[in-house]
Amino acid sequence: GGEISGVALREWRHASSQIKLTEVKILDDHGAKAMGKPKGTYITLEANQMAEDDEGYHEEVSEELASQLKRLIEDLQQEDLLQKKECLSILAVGLGNVLVTPDALGPKVLGNLQMTRHLMSQYGEDFCRKHHFPILSGIVPGVMAQTGMETLEIIKGVVEETRPDVVLVIDALAARNTRRLSRTIQISDTGINPGSGVGNHRNGINKEALGVPVISIGVPTVVDAATIVGDTMEEMVETLDSSGKVRGFGGALGTLNRVEKQQMIRELLSPHLNTMYVTPKDIDETVKRISFTISEGINIALGGMA
Repeated sequence: GGEISGVALREWRHASSQIKLTEVKILDDHGAKAMGKPKGTYITLEANQMAEDDEGYHEEVSEELASQLKRLIEDLQQEDLLQKKECLSILAVGLGNVLVTPDALGPKVLGNLQMTRHLMSQYGEDFCRKHHFPILSGIVPGVMAQTGMETLEIIKGVVEETRPDVVLVIDALAARNTRRLSRTIQISDTGINPGSGVGNHRNGINKEALGVPVISIGVPTVVDAATIVGDTMEEMVETLDSSGKVRGFGGALGTLNRVEKQQMIRELLSPHLNTMYVTPKDIDETVKRISFTISEGINIALGGMA
């Protein structure tokens, strides 16, 4: 809606691709307060055909994801938040519940990654460097209902034992717009709060908690009932106002902004549908396809930095 002090926005689209990229950089405390997010870089890849079975398109998405991941890591190194070394040690974390398909994105991505840290232990760091392997290890910590432990507790223990240079966290998200469902990849260098999208607030996984930089990758796989109703209302008001016969029929609804509409809808739906989350009927294939796309992007990015 306008410029915000302490926040830099950049949008671009590559000529050879249909992927749109949006980068938001929160530069200072004023920007963090205005946006309600920590200082850092937030990148969104909008790939409208990502839910479709198009191998060539998914290769483009993987390459773009790899490019943005490499750029984030290089930026962290330039800012002295990450060590400048030839072979970085990466700990990949697949958040989520593998038994719940919309929440299984993280574990499935981990299943497609090629772990190499054990090769370094056996043959030395030069072996990984010679074969252009990243020093990559991974863990799927599960969810509290399965382990009885906070996810952060598990990851923190692994970090203290293995001492990676950076933690890469992959998780499924809840969409705040139905158009973004399974169509965007969100990347950030500020970490992640597991479960916050569906109201299950857990301890944040970030640099402050772990002592090492945390990069997060997320894809929206579910959307709540309030968002669906809100998007439908917005489309209805726009349609009514654009029609000469019923112009103005939207009335007071048209004067509310998106946040006000969402709040009103949540109050109306609560307690009946406020905790309902919906996922596409083909989510099994979608998660399988997108998890492979993300893992390929990670492999390309880390392989190019080894």
